[in-house]
Amino acid sequence: MKSDEFNNKWNEYLVDSCSGMDIEHLLVIAYLDTKFTEEVKINPSFNYRQIKMKFGTCRIYSNSIRTSIWEEEVDEIVGAI
Repeated sequence: MKSDEFNNKWNEYLVDSCSGMDIEHLLVIAYLDTKFTEEVKINPSFNYRQIKMKFGTCRIYSNSIRTSIWEEEVDEIVGAI
């Protein structure tokens, strides 16, 4: 899945006028797709604004309490290449 496909799939949870997934990395996208699937089951008010790399680390802007865990995992995925 590419970033635009991810954003289309999760469009219902993407805050209007926000860019969403800005990372083109198949493993990162697959990981966050799985985590978002889990999140919407336990947090019906879930939303996200942006997912990007900034200064070499991942930044995820969402209303989930798991955001920092996801950021750390994405950093691990990206660093593993």
